[in-house]
Amino acid sequence: MNFASVRIITDDVDRLVEFYEKIMGVSAERPAPVFAEFVVPSCTLAIGHSQTVQLFGAGSAVAANNRTVIIEFHVHDVDVEYERLKPFVDEWVNEPTTMPWGNRAVLFRDPDGNLINLFTPVTEEAIKRFSGRS
Repeated sequence: MNFASVRIITDDVDRLVEFYEKIMGVSAERPAPVFAEFVVPSCTLAIGHSQTVQLFGAGSAVAANNRTVIIEFHVHDVDVEYERLKPFVDEWVNEPTTMPWGNRAVLFRDPDGNLINLFTPVTEEAIKRFSGRS
């Protein structure tokens, strides 16, 4: 089994696509107006309009209602990314902080309120844990 993607359901695909293009620094693929994908070597982040939920089952997902999942991106330097993203992010949850497990992390919310974590392994143990991962 291969992990394929994480999909965010939203009422405004264009707004989230624009936001994630700034965050990720890549352009989205748009096979349909109600669907977009950010395909990078390590993962795919998909964005689907709430209209697509009926294809999976009515009420199976609700746009802008997530308070349990954290979307995480491994970055080269979290402090540099924090400075780069300040003009685009409206809601910062946590400024760059070194976590007990050895990652330096910054947390913020996307326009729909989904929590995003950018992190850089900084301790020897954390660097070792992430070596070899894409």
